[in-house]
Amino acid sequence: MAFKHCNLALDKVRLVTEDSEPAALARLADHAQRLRALHQGEILVLPNVWDAASAKVAAAAGFSALATGSAPIAESLGYPDHEGAPVDEMFAAAQRIINAVDLPVTVDVEAGYGLSPAELVRRLIEIGASGCNIEDSDHWGGGLIPAETQANRLAALRSAASAAQVPMLINARVDVYMQKWGEESQRLGETLRRARMYLDAGADCVYPILVADADTIRKLTAGIPGPVNVLYRRGMPSLRTLAGLGVARVTFGPGLQREVLATLRDMLSRIVSGGDPFTW
Repeated sequence: MAFKHCNLALDKVRLVTEDSEPAALARLADHAQRLRALHQGEILVLPNVWDAASAKVAAAAGFSALATGSAPIAESLGYPDHEGAPVDEMFAAAQRIINAVDLPVTVDVEAGYGLSPAELVRRLIEIGASGCNIEDSDHWGGGLIPAETQANRLAALRSAASAAQVPMLINARVDVYMQKWGEESQRLGETLRRARMYLDAGADCVYPILVADADTIRKLTAGIPGPVNVLYRRGMPSLRTLAGLGVARVTFGPGLQREVLATLRDMLSRIVSGGDPFTW
């Protein structure tokens, strides 16, 4: 199947490349290539960070790359997830994270904020993002974006990144299980169909979010001809087990931030009750 590599304002992407400092572009291209290489071989574990402080903690812990999460960033900014935050604030937050560490950072751009693929790539390059995570939920119309429409968009994203000479990693999120599309018995097949289309269109990795059981994960990794990202939550199989199931990448969504906030709540409750917040 052929996909439309739309020539949507690629001149703007080239202009950004021409106007950017050669050293900065070289660093970005190097980080993007490093991120791509990390998707080969051993399972890649990417902590989802939400500000410069959490990014620095993750970098100090020894991670090779980081991911932003739209939900924790929106929460920290006082907005709901699913494109509830102003796009400029989301990109500014992502840029602060990128500037805080010397690591590849892939940025969660939700469903793209209504930006054209060329504009989205231009803004990602401006902030120094090595990759992006983009989903196929329709936050304004509800449900899922048609698979063909999303595949064409991914193809245009790949064309724009290529025009900018940045090997940006594209992680295509498949929201079939999140949206509870169709009958339960149909979801595996639709997820496989979309994942294959998205990889054919130019995505580097696919992310069937909210798939949690080992049997379904095994069927997905067996049926998808490319790296598969899984969301790690409480009660999931261990990271070692996921690696054995063929998972290439693990992320945490808002999970890490929620655990941090739960710890903060416990400490504050101890203070309110007259206790020692530092005694466990």
